[in-house]
Amino acid sequence: MIERHVTFEVFSDKTQAFEKLFGEEYRPAMVSMSGFIKVDLLREQGKPNIYQMVIRFESAEYAAGWRASPEHQSLSPKLKSLYSESQLQVYEVIP
Repeated sequence: MIERHVTFEVFSDKTQAFEKLFGEEYRPAMVSMSGFIKVDLLREQGKPNIYQMVIRFESAEYAAGWRASPEHQSLSPKLKSLYSESQLQVYEVIP
């Protein structure tokens, strides 16, 4: 099982749009993917424009399938228009 942590620095005037896109489009699309386990969106306390998306898939292959999917490909430009930078950390979940 893997967990991907993606930290986003969202434009200050785009935080509501970022949260809305995640809740209404991004999460629902991801939930339908094979191997999907869980996704959460976290907002950093004291820094309201810093978010972390925590994504869990059964394997790296399933996570790669999500990233290559037409759903992700169509949502990615929308998401990218709302933040200035992102950082990724990938973890193997130890049972």
